[in-house]
Amino acid sequence: MPKMKTSKAAAKRFKATGTGKLKRSKAYKSHILAKKTTKRKRNLRQPAITDKTNVKNMKKILPYL
Repeated sequence: MPKMKTSKAAAKRFKATGTGKLKRSKAYKSHILAKKTTKRKRNLRQPAITDKTNVKNMKKILPYL
């Protein structure tokens, strides 16, 4: 059986936590920041946990995470 390939695009965007959950960065933080409130931008800095509906597919493309 050959080795499974990791999706490099996903590997750059997701990290595993100690309990095995997937941590991701939030979207909407790259540009057009003037109209967003300080509170909103500050909350976008925090990492988020990937939704459980997507975890099965993410584990498939990140087999060695």
